[in-house]
Amino acid sequence: MECIVRWTEGMTFLAETGSNHVVAMDGAPEGGGRNLAPRPMEMVLVGTGGCTAYDVMVILKKSGQDVTACEVTVSADRAETDPKVFTRIRMHFRLRGRALKAKLVEQAIRLSHDKYCSASIMLGKTAEITTDYEILEEPLAA
Repeated sequence: MECIVRWTEGMTFLAETGSNHVVAMDGAPEGGGRNLAPRPMEMVLVGTGGCTAYDVMVILKKSGQDVTACEVTVSADRAETDPKVFTRIRMHFRLRGRALKAKLVEQAIRLSHDKYCSASIMLGKTAEITTDYEILEEPLAA
């Protein structure tokens, strides 16, 4: 896996991924940025949320669960001093579907957290990661 990150101006950077996608990042105005795009550390959280949501969906689909929506809110605290690593990360999953089994949802989140999500496993080296979830029942179509 590879990417190229190019400085454009101020504190704005464009990253081109190995899969040929472009992502912009920018700094806060107090750091010389213009607030045009997410901060690099926000992108780390975005990637972690995407990684774990992907795993959870794959596991639930393979388990025969009828998932109609999946959302994970990821929030984090950072160290006060440099390097300002993440020290605590909270992940709240909101799943919608028909007759979703709580036990299978718990198992999918646990497997992502403990085995499959490379991003959260790496971040777990410096941060305490907690997860919780809620299941919203999707009404049957009339």
